[in-house]
Amino acid sequence: MSAPFRMRENGVDLFVRLTPKSSVDRLDVVETLADGRSHVKARVRAVPENGAANQALERLVAKALGVPASAVSVVVAGGTARLKTLRILGDPEALVTGVEALFQN
Repeated sequence: MSAPFRMRENGVDLFVRLTPKSSVDRLDVVETLADGRSHVKARVRAVPENGAANQALERLVAKALGVPASAVSVVVAGGTARLKTLRILGDPEALVTGVEALFQN
């Protein structure tokens, strides 16, 4: 099983599977695909129109990690797909610690 993120020089890339039009905004669990890649399951209430679901996901992740919303973006990959790669700017070690803390059992 791989981690649901990749460290970068200026932050981390977080791999996410987004479900829009949910009843609640939340980060669920880390899920592993058949090929061994992992991603975070996320749900947002926003609809997938005009980027609303992506913006809601960016705000949700920023709040969960305690970083400014401007530090999180979906521009890396998956703008219109369910599987997305979010770029989170900041101290990579602190971000990795934050992501791991969100999903400890």
